[in-house]
Amino acid sequence: MGSTGTVLRELRGAQKSAKGVSLYSRYVNRPAGRVLAAGAYRAGLTPNQVTLISALFTYIALASVALVEPSWTLAVLVYAALAVGFAFDSADGQLARLTGRGGPDGEWLDHVVDCGKLLLVHTAVLISFYRFGELPSDAWLLLPLGFQLAAVVTFCAGLLREHLGKAAASARGPSWAAAPAGPVSRVRAVALLPADYGVFCLVFLLLGAPGAFRAGYAVLAVVHTLFLAAFLAKWFRELKALRAG
Repeated sequence: MGSTGTVLRELRGAQKSAKGVSLYSRYVNRPAGRVLAAGAYRAGLTPNQVTLISALFTYIALASVALVEPSWTLAVLVYAALAVGFAFDSADGQLARLTGRGGPDGEWLDHVVDCGKLLLVHTAVLISFYRFGELPSDAWLLLPLGFQLAAVVTFCAGLLREHLGKAAASARGPSWAAAPAGPVSRVRAVALLPADYGVFCLVFLLLGAPGAFRAGYAVLAVVHTLFLAAFLAKWFRELKALRAG
């Protein structure tokens, strides 16, 4: 087992493409995940164990949002736990690529944890609104449901686009399956910031000010809904082009 520095260098060479990744994931979450992956490797952890650690941090934070009255202390603790959980979510894949121990079981577990996270985060906000929020109107209780719908549809549609695209490309032979990823656009990386889960987690730093939290959460809900519409149109065109090509 090599030194931590050696492991970090190997992890840098085992990164996924930066195309389609926001600046936060590229320059904050992935580097943090790389450090955690190196620590996990040194500790002898498996990628699946790292996934479960990610789930532990994330789900405890979300349970706290639902069960504990909002305060500035809660805001900091929840954000910290969500950020660490997200970094571990990056670390499991990096560790899998480093060790060659990835597989369908790990990918399945990772997606299950991610799907549960997207469902629970907005459910937790809904419960917090109902239990602790002095809402201007009961209509605010519909906001987390709409945000949850946008988040889950984006997640599922993105997975389907990826897997159906790979299947179609593989069926057409190596020239399609091995198509180059293309250049990384910094403009696109900046534009994707509002849709990044790590950026979304920042809104929980406002939990100590319920009105500001509601406003920030509402803005992100609108932004994510607009991104969903853009993604669906883009993915549909891409899959249609694969069929026609």
